[in-house]
Amino acid sequence: MDKLTEYPKIIKRILTEYVELCNRRPNRDIETFLIMDEPKGHYIWMNLGWQHGERITGMTVYIRIRDCKFWIEEDWTEYGIATDLVRAGVAQEDIVLAFHEPKMRQYTDFAVAS
Repeated sequence: MDKLTEYPKIIKRILTEYVELCNRRPNRDIETFLIMDEPKGHYIWMNLGWQHGERITGMTVYIRIRDCKFWIEEDWTEYGIATDLVRAGVAQEDIVLAFHEPKMRQYTDFAVAS
């Protein structure tokens, strides 16, 4: 698999499916959308709006592609975006759970860093 061309396609497909699923039962007061900076490898699933008089601004998922690896910076999905990536054929050693402190990453089944 050519990581430079395939990895952006994989994450774009996975996140697009999640956002489309969220938008099937839309909350008219909260927007769910993707922010993608494909040349620099940043992918953000974002929610923005109002609920019960409170401002909602939050990243559900933030992933960067850095050094031919997926760096999962934020992940509030039920089973984890890493699970979706593995199912899509991404090797665990190409996934960094960056939301974990660097010294704790060695205890996961995924890449430590570089």
